[in-house]
Amino acid sequence: MRKLQIEDADVMRIAIQQEIGRSKDSRYDHRLHGLLLITAGQSSRQVADLFGENGTTVQRWVQRFEEGGLDALREGERSGRPRMLDAAQWRKLQGDLRKSPRDFGLAANLWDGPVLCEHLRRHYKVALGVRQCQRIFRQMGFRLRKPRPQVAQADPVKIAAAKKTSQPGSTHRR
Repeated sequence: MRKLQIEDADVMRIAIQQEIGRSKDSRYDHRLHGLLLITAGQSSRQVADLFGENGTTVQRWVQRFEEGGLDALREGERSGRPRMLDAAQWRKLQGDLRKSPRDFGLAANLWDGPVLCEHLRRHYKVALGVRQCQRIFRQMGFRLRKPRPQVAQADPVKIAAAKKTSQPGSTHRR
């Protein structure tokens, strides 16, 4: 039988490892497969090399299994980094975002990542990156609204008048 090969094996190996890391269940299955190889006589170093893991990681899998069985291989809750804002500050920020940035002395009409970043720095003494500020919008249920550009040099009064006179459904051109 011919040896099977996968094109771009190095790239595919990384993609497969990333896919394994996406869910708790796939990481659990990954550990089970590693332990299967250990029970078949492979060393922890061999399993680590095959799975793209650190040798110490595989040793921890074995130790956890020995101490707590299959359930010990499942993942518990990951606490993550604590929030920079407490619950009261979070609620206050939600109220802030319902107002205009100009109400807080910021030179912007709409909230976006950089504006929120500056607001948090000034009013909450919290330094977060723009991307983290964008995540805050999503966590609070806000969505990005981009301002509609106006035609350069257009007269806002004439635009408003044209909107009032145009009737829905009419297809005539000017």
